[in-house]
Amino acid sequence: MSDSPVRRSLPGQRWAGIDLLDYKPSGSAPFKAITRQVLVGDETLAAELRYFEIAAGGHSTLERHAHAHAVLVLIGRGACLVGQGVHPLGPHDLLRVPPWTWHQLRADPDAPLGFLCLVNRERDRPVLPTAHDLEGLRADPVAAAFMRV
Repeated sequence: MSDSPVRRSLPGQRWAGIDLLDYKPSGSAPFKAITRQVLVGDETLAAELRYFEIAAGGHSTLERHAHAHAVLVLIGRGACLVGQGVHPLGPHDLLRVPPWTWHQLRADPDAPLGFLCLVNRERDRPVLPTAHDLEGLRADPVAAAFMRV
């Protein structure tokens, strides 16, 4: 990454000079219609700032891990599961995901969801839910209706 400003014009377009990456390797975990761009992630910082965009109707993986992260919604609408609660998301909403907390983000069916994610540069790998974990999460009907696995 250069020291010059990174610019972006409209939702759905790429950040200038930043590679558009797969969210995760295909088949590694359940997700739908999401891309990733690492905006800041050089060795001199302890964190990475990434931009994710979930297309209308898409979702991230239901997962948890030891590291925390913060999410700032820039565009669109959607919702997130954090722990057992489901919360609506829109522009300028800020979300903190504590360590070892189940979480998943979804875009609304008619709008994309674009957000910045601040995370440790060095971090552990996500853990996917087991059948037992899913049983516990599905005990809440709101969470059960929200999850995509």
